[in-house]
Amino acid sequence: MELWYTEKQTENFGITAKITKSYVHEQTEFQQLDMIETEEFGTMLVLDGMVMTTVKDEFVYHEMVAHPVLFTHPNPEHVLVVGGGDGGVIREVMKHPKVKKAVLVDIDGKVIEYSKKYLPTIAGELDNPRVEVLVNDGFMHIHDHKNTYDVIMVDSTEPVGPAANLFTRGFYQGIYEALKEDGIFVAQTDNPWFKADLIQSVNRDVKEVFPIVRVYGANIPTYPSGLWTFTMGSKKHDPLQVDESSIPELDTKYYSPRLHKAAFILPKFVEDLVK
Repeated sequence: MELWYTEKQTENFGITAKITKSYVHEQTEFQQLDMIETEEFGTMLVLDGMVMTTVKDEFVYHEMVAHPVLFTHPNPEHVLVVGGGDGGVIREVMKHPKVKKAVLVDIDGKVIEYSKKYLPTIAGELDNPRVEVLVNDGFMHIHDHKNTYDVIMVDSTEPVGPAANLFTRGFYQGIYEALKEDGIFVAQTDNPWFKADLIQSVNRDVKEVFPIVRVYGANIPTYPSGLWTFTMGSKKHDPLQVDESSIPELDTKYYSPRLHKAAFILPKFVEDLVK
């Protein structure tokens, strides 16, 4: 008998993957957590029925959250990652020697625990001495740490459940206040095929808080539609003004110095959403 996992990405559309094993099926304090083994994408983390990461394609998302913003800021010594308990963004942050300390704040400790066990290639830097891992509410952490961080990365689920507060204007204002005078933040902002309204509302809210706002994209096959967006809000530094020749080649699979500015060239229908 074949077993398949299906994510309904909308009421009328979904993706499906053949699975060979289920490692975890648990209702945590905050969400339904599943860790499954798939034929096509390897081990897959699923939260509340939504694919969060897979061994096969995780590098795209994690690299594109971390590197564009870290190479835009000239001296990103203190970094905060909100969410991201799987550790993928932290792994990429640790590739930057300028980062003296990275703080990971995830509200669900079970995500961290099971990622360390079943996703070691993703979570492998969570024990790095430059990393502090906190099981806490990211919204409150930001509220309590004014003028603290050079870079803040919001690695959240979609705006449901515990992540709902991470897509509000008040949250972006809190991020602004938690950043230093030349700080930058970046957040994943879903896909333009099914969540155009969300992209527009986030873009509008961030523009009310930050003087420089840029949207960029990447291809992530297991995320709804495959086309994913990220929104960067900056107090001073513009990612489009970065000298690509100054960006070193890292051990990456998706991001590169040549891609840095190219990622900000959006398809016209996405460009129209964020005018």
